[in-house]
Amino acid sequence: MKCLVVIAHPISDSLCHSMAQSAIAALVASGHEVQVEDLYRSGFSPLLTVGERESYYGPLFDSTDVREQLSRLLSAEALVLVFPTWWFGFPAILKGWFDRVWAPGVAYDHATDLGPIRPRLRHLKRALAVTSLGSPWWVDRLVLWQPVKRVLKAALLGTCAPACRFEMLSLYQAERLTQPQVQQFCSRIEHALSKWS
Repeated sequence: MKCLVVIAHPISDSLCHSMAQSAIAALVASGHEVQVEDLYRSGFSPLLTVGERESYYGPLFDSTDVREQLSRLLSAEALVLVFPTWWFGFPAILKGWFDRVWAPGVAYDHATDLGPIRPRLRHLKRALAVTSLGSPWWVDRLVLWQPVKRVLKAALLGTCAPACRFEMLSLYQAERLTQPQVQQFCSRIEHALSKWS
């Protein structure tokens, strides 16, 4: 498959980048075609422009500044997102990528009566979100009910790519981990991606 790996962490030797490298290596080893979208390294701006926002309900979305990102998303059959969870949400740069790239006419179409949106990312077959959190598992799952997972599964993929099979791997208490624990988690990433076909 054509796989798009999106990385959203500002530090190149971070835990997230290590996890991303494990994902990329696993995809390449399985024979997939991989494109990498490193949002910080590429200088991606998360700020929705005036022209983009004004065109959200127009006949054509203003994709002037994000054409390359749109092209990569539209050509992908599988998506891997690697990011830290900060304040139980997405990093701003990743949220901006969704705002600017998962745009009307690209990821979905508005209904003519402004009812439920219609999906356009029907080519997306698989998606894996890999994230690190400083909190223990029970805070994310039992107290906050996995807000990031719910947004990805229901709001983004559920409405824009409803046929996409979604999985999420969360690494908890990331600041306290030993190297063997990190390696064990990276093995989980590799195992999850080895099942993609």
